[in-house]
Amino acid sequence: MLLVAVGTLFALRPVPWERPLGRPSYFFGLAANELPFAAFFWLLLIPTALAFAEGDIDSAGGWAVVALAAATLPGLAVIARHGLGDRVRIENAMDEGLGAGWRATLDADLAGGLRRRPPLARILFLPILKRRRDVRRVANLAYGDAGRRNLLDLYHHRSRPQGAPVMIHVHGGHYDSGHKNSQSLPLLYRLAGQGWVCISANYRLRPEFQHPDHLIDLKKVIAWAREHAHEYGADPATLFVAGSSAGGHMAGLAALTQNDPAFQPGFEDADTSVTGAIYLNGWYGPYFGQGPESSPLAHITADAPPFFLAHGDKDTLVPVEDPRQFADRLRRTSTAPVVYAELKGAHHAFDLYHSVRFDAVVDGIEAFTAWVRSRERTPKP
Repeated sequence: MLLVAVGTLFALRPVPWERPLGRPSYFFGLAANELPFAAFFWLLLIPTALAFAEGDIDSAGGWAVVALAAATLPGLAVIARHGLGDRVRIENAMDEGLGAGWRATLDADLAGGLRRRPPLARILFLPILKRRRDVRRVANLAYGDAGRRNLLDLYHHRSRPQGAPVMIHVHGGHYDSGHKNSQSLPLLYRLAGQGWVCISANYRLRPEFQHPDHLIDLKKVIAWAREHAHEYGADPATLFVAGSSAGGHMAGLAALTQNDPAFQPGFEDADTSVTGAIYLNGWYGPYFGQGPESSPLAHITADAPPFFLAHGDKDTLVPVEDPRQFADRLRRTSTAPVVYAELKGAHHAFDLYHSVRFDAVVDGIEAFTAWVRSRERTPKP
């Protein structure tokens, strides 16, 4: 009960990362912020109900439990309202980035696969369960020669439909930690369940490796997908790249440096172009100790691919001003569409669970990729 109350407080009033309470604020606040319904049912409602049922309510401790629950409940309600409201905010961002009539331009077969309603039972009762029975995970495929840091997991529908688009995701972790099979799994399983071939990859980490080593690894993953993903039913001509936090930084760089031989040593002729980019709670500045050329901002050009950006306005690791600046500059320079969804009350790493918020983001990403794919199918005059 106390943990829920503390998490709720930190979710609503996060402490900046660099301050003494920054780390506990981040970890406790993130869980409460993304799982308010689970916190209410499993950690608030049930202990309070048990206190009444067992007659403990007559004690001072029992009344303290009730008082703490009463004080925490309004905070959880505010958190839940923010998460529920993000679906509308994402829809408005899509209208702004793609045009108000974008849904009418979707191919009928792609529009038919879009989810009509969020998975409420999973969100309420099993938010940390990501796997699906209709999706097969093929683990630890090697794409390079750096051992376990050059392994990837591949997700595909068990029916293995042919001509599937590809989604590659890279994890966050400050470029010095993290692993595949951790972040954005609700996104990967959802798309794989819809017939995509999805890839989540490890990459070499700091301090032993530096930029552009991580970016080179991601480009190797793209090259691997172009060579091997057809073995799992994919058509890698349609390939999106995505990332979370540091992985978002890397995905943005990969999308903005397509086929650049400077970042493809030994495989300069490989096709590392991408259809679009998904940038989730990402870092936008320069790489540690390096100049502005190591930032995605330095590589924005008119021929950048379509981008979908999502960032929380309470992110204590990456201030919301950074994605706003990136989205603005990208829109002013690129001829491709840019969707920027700013999530109210969201913290960093909001993509860990089947939360109301992240499932709305997943639906937005699926709709965004359907729009991009529909545009590619439209005959050019």
